[in-house]
Amino acid sequence: MKRIRSLLLAIFLLGALGAGGELVLLGHYEEPWQLVPLGMIGLSLAVLVVRLFRNDARVLRIFQVCMLLFVVAGVLGVYLHYQSNIEFELEMNPAAAGWELIWKSLTGAMPALAPGTMAYLGLIGFLHTWRHPIFSASRNRTNASLETSEANPLHEEKQ
Repeated sequence: MKRIRSLLLAIFLLGALGAGGELVLLGHYEEPWQLVPLGMIGLSLAVLVVRLFRNDARVLRIFQVCMLLFVVAGVLGVYLHYQSNIEFELEMNPAAAGWELIWKSLTGAMPALAPGTMAYLGLIGFLHTWRHPIFSASRNRTNASLETSEANPLHEEKQ
């Protein structure tokens, strides 16, 4: 299982670095919303760097939250790209409707499904953390410290 976790992390890192590099090359930073995927990628990489020095459950939980935000950002990005393409198509052809409008919006100037890469990377990163042994080790340490404090005769219960 450790090998699979390592492979998932490597896939996440390659994908995040590749997607981030492509976004920079495409100039995907002209508007505030366009900075969201770059910011998310930067944040996740920063959390992974922290994890190199502090490998505990809290850091991994923060990474999981980042991965959830990746999925949300991906879904929101697909919506924003698609809406932008619809607006453009309706500007070009106000009579467009139905399947023609949907098709042209999906294949329009902005790649409508490209932000789905963020959701995909978020799921890969989350799978890396799925049932990670660090969570059970952390839980066991917490339970052991609770049992120790309850067995301590100096431990006073507050009523």
